[in-house]
Amino acid sequence: MKTETAVPLMRLRLFVLAYRPGFPDFHIMDISRSEQRILHLLAQGGRIEIEKDDRKRIEAIQCLTRDGWHYPGFDLDLFRKLKRKKAIASSDGGPYRITRRGLQLVRSELDNR
Repeated sequence: MKTETAVPLMRLRLFVLAYRPGFPDFHIMDISRSEQRILHLLAQGGRIEIEKDDRKRIEAIQCLTRDGWHYPGFDLDLFRKLKRKKAIASSDGGPYRITRRGLQLVRSELDNR
């Protein structure tokens, strides 16, 4: 019985250590290259538009650049990953845009314009 109670206590101790104030790199999270590309497009003024069916389920999804061009490398799985990480959000039923959290996650890239 002692080994059964020791494991959850050890996990709890690691959890408390990871969430203590002043822990240096708590907010930094690795994101994939495709997530980084989408967040970079959104940071430059792009948007994500979704279409829902009658049952309020997502029927179609597309990522548009600030110039109105459709970005082909975007799918529902990538959308769910970004939403789960709170990198994108929608306000007042409008298109999804990048959040402050998303701006923290994306690494800065030079704009070649």
